[in-house]
Amino acid sequence: MNKCAALLFGVLVAVPVFAAQHGGSRPRTAVGVGDQETIREVIEMERQAKEASLRRDPEFPQRALADDYVAITPLGTVTTKQDTVSARKSGQLRYDNIEVSDMVVRLYGDTAIVTARADVKGHQLGEDFSGPYRYTRVWVRRSGRWQAVSYQATVTQ
Repeated sequence: MNKCAALLFGVLVAVPVFAAQHGGSRPRTAVGVGDQETIREVIEMERQAKEASLRRDPEFPQRALADDYVAITPLGTVTTKQDTVSARKSGQLRYDNIEVSDMVVRLYGDTAIVTARADVKGHQLGEDFSGPYRYTRVWVRRSGRWQAVSYQATVTQ
């Protein structure tokens, strides 16, 4: 992946790219760290994020990202909620497929930490950013709803 594509990929994937899927590798929890209903809620947010990415939906990051959201791309670039929403609205991003596996959800009160692997096929401005990634996303429940507050992705082999 060239530097430009990696940078643009990172800006755009903040929430919308990596999301849980039903089937395949089942999400797991660390022993003793949370209840199953709350874990299901977080997995549902991940699933919605994946579907929004595939549909190129700019509304999902608008409502699912906290105003103080910060993402760190595979190249170390820091992006915000506004960066992510703006990039989504541009329509220059295309995901052909997203496969999520090895998902683990850990709960700490009203905070959920998700780690997973995502195999992505997609293009940004004609540049291919397909490949395997590992990511961590932090969700916080505020006023009864889950919002992503932090995200980091790393290219893997």
